[in-house]
Formats: sequence, C-alpha cells, structure tokens
Amino acid sequence: MDGTHLVIGLGNPGPKYAGTRHNVGQMVLDRIAASTGGSFRTARRAQAVVIEGRMGVPGRGARTILAKPTTYMNLSGGPTKGLADFYGVSPEDVIVVHDDVDLPFDTVRLKRGGGEGGHNGLRDISKALGTRGYLRVRVGVGRPGGRQDTADHVLAPFSATERKSLELVIGDAEDAVEALVLEGLTAAQQRFHAKETR
Repeated sequence: MDGTHLVIGLGNPGPKYAGTRHNVGQMVLDRIAASTGGSFRTARRAQAVVIEGRMGVPGRGARTILAKPTTYMNLSGGPTKGLADFYGVSPEDVIVVHDDVDLPFDTVRLKRGGGEGGHNGLRDISKALGTRGYLRVRVGVGRPGGRQDTADHVLAPFSATERKSLELVIGDAEDAVEALVLEGLTAAQQRFHAKETR
C-alpha cells in the first residue's frame, strides 16, 4: 500500500508495567523492532520513542513509523496526534496495537473504527485525532475471572499458563501489523480472522 503508516503500541511507562496485559501493544512493537534490527529513539515534538523504517522489501518497502508513547495509557492521544502531524500521516493510516478484554487470550483481530470498549488509551486517541476511523490491532487478554476488577486484571502480569503461548500471540500480532501495512485491512482480516485459536 502507498503512504506512510504510523504504528502506535499502547502501554504504560516504566518497569512496573512492562510485563502486564495492558502493555501488550508495546510488547508487539518491541518484537517488530527486534525483527527489523531497529532501535527506538526519543521522538521530536512528541512524548514517545520511535523507529523510522520500512516494511516489506528491504530498502523499498512501505514507510512505517513505529512509536511507543512515554506517557501513561490514558494520555496516549497527545503523542499519537503529535506524531501523525509531524510525519504527515492521516488518521486512516494510523494503526493502534492494544490489549482488548472483549477478546479471549490468544486472539488477534483487526478493525477500523468502532467504539473504545472502555479502553482509556483508545478514548484519548479518538479525542485527539477527532475520529475513531483509525486501524486497530486488537490483542485479546480476556476478561478477569471471579470478582477481580477489570483494571486490576489488565495491570497484572500474564499468568504462567498464558506466558507459555504469549510469544506466539505477539508474533501473530506482529504479522497482523505487517499485513495491514502491506496488504490493507480486508486482505489482512481474511488472513487473521480465519485463524483458529490455539
């Protein structure tokens, strides 16, 4: 596909949150960075760290900006808007990778627009961009069991059972981001929504 894509991996800053369910979006971007050999650096004009590169054919692929906001989750809109403006990326070419409690763990789904489902990071991005019409890579983290609060659930580390397949899930999400950039939403959905859960 033509044009520059801005890929935002959502999470909270600092080691306290690094391995939590809420930070799975940033885990996916770390995996993409490792795969491409890129290193995050402090962004200009936005509270974020970024990698500027290309996906696809080396040297000729689609220009892609990977970004991890350095703000807390509920303030993700400012960095997203700042980076979109700086790099000249329209909202429809913004891809947000985030945790989703409405999907079972081990599930990756793609969509454009729609509601935020109580996700404060998405709500702030929609407000800052002035639209919900950006792309989302939804990484399922499941709902809490028993009486556990949803906020406590997403701010907790993945369980021992989940960690056994977490790398595979993150790999699926990495592939989904690349498919969105290179093939577009419809083709990417056909590939990833047909996958059976493990």
